[in-house]
Amino acid sequence: MMNTFTKLSCILIIIFGFTSCSENIEDSPINIVNPDTPNQPRGPVVINPVDINSQDGFDLLDKMQGHWIGTNRVIADDYPWFALDYRAITPSHVHGIFEGGTQGNLLTSFFVSEFKGKRTIMARNGGLLNGIYRSSYFVLDSVSQSSNGKFYRLVDAVGGRGTMSMELRFKQDSLYFNAYTSRLGAIVPPSRHMTFKAEKRNIELAQTAATAVNFPQNVIEKDFSSGFITENLYVRPGNTEPRSASFLEFEKDPFTILEHRYIAYLQVNVTRNPSILDKPLFIYLSKDSLTDQNGYLQADALTNSLLKFPSIIESQNEFLFTYLHPGDYYVTVIADINENGLVDDGDITHVSRTITIIPEGEQVINIDNITIQN
Repeated sequence: MMNTFTKLSCILIIIFGFTSCSENIEDSPINIVNPDTPNQPRGPVVINPVDINSQDGFDLLDKMQGHWIGTNRVIADDYPWFALDYRAITPSHVHGIFEGGTQGNLLTSFFVSEFKGKRTIMARNGGLLNGIYRSSYFVLDSVSQSSNGKFYRLVDAVGGRGTMSMELRFKQDSLYFNAYTSRLGAIVPPSRHMTFKAEKRNIELAQTAATAVNFPQNVIEKDFSSGFITENLYVRPGNTEPRSASFLEFEKDPFTILEHRYIAYLQVNVTRNPSILDKPLFIYLSKDSLTDQNGYLQADALTNSLLKFPSIIESQNEFLFTYLHPGDYYVTVIADINENGLVDDGDITHVSRTITIIPEGEQVINIDNITIQN
């Protein structure tokens, strides 16, 4: 019925993390500077941040806003559908997260900071994968404009481009987003790990959030003018110094979820009936209802309305959404009856439920009527 969504594997969860990419990936039109230049230095390097007060780059925050839907290539695997939901959570912080369910989560946020004596844009990327916590920090070091659009590059705030980086290019309502990894400094030069190509399908949710938090303003969200506490940074076995602005312990992370304002939590509890016992579940949050009034799934909504789309294994009956944007959502749980990782004929669901998430709230919804077979 609806082969519109493919469940993503755990390889997607930690885009900038421990997985190396040695395979060639087809060219993307995003490239302005080739990140695979030989002889990139190992270890700490001099980072030259873009000064958004005297130069350019502040507009990255505004451009990042929106519900982006497109395709994703991770290493050599292509995912024909993927979405990211970026909204402001403070006057100078834009945040988006991919919730991966049992496998973990992934987030990337962009915010105004002070770093190495300059007012600039920094990014925080990380998540939790199989019980392993990691967060990494990037700083804007390149901005340019051409006929191909506006280009931004952010590099690892300790190791520079030779450790990790991300490139973003915006042209009208299109986004090209590349990520490069070196296993936190283990392999030089880094290889392309992800290419996300998307269109901005919806701006309404982001505009509502921007109004609520008086975004955008050129004010410091998190001050890194003193850099990082060196002893808290991750150091690879065999190295004597950190090669990345990365932290592998929550207590050592300088900007944890506890400091992120405006976001909320949602606990989804599922009651399984005999027809869906021992079946994987998709737990979806969407802008519009994924089902009609009778509980039958709607293909267009699945393609264009999904905001969060974790999946959980057979033994789980609950999921906690973290870093969640406030607002109105539809909640839909779908049992993957044939366990093929697709939403298609035979899967069992229910009439989509509505919930309003309040800023900095902790809410619970119980789904106990998953009985409608599509």
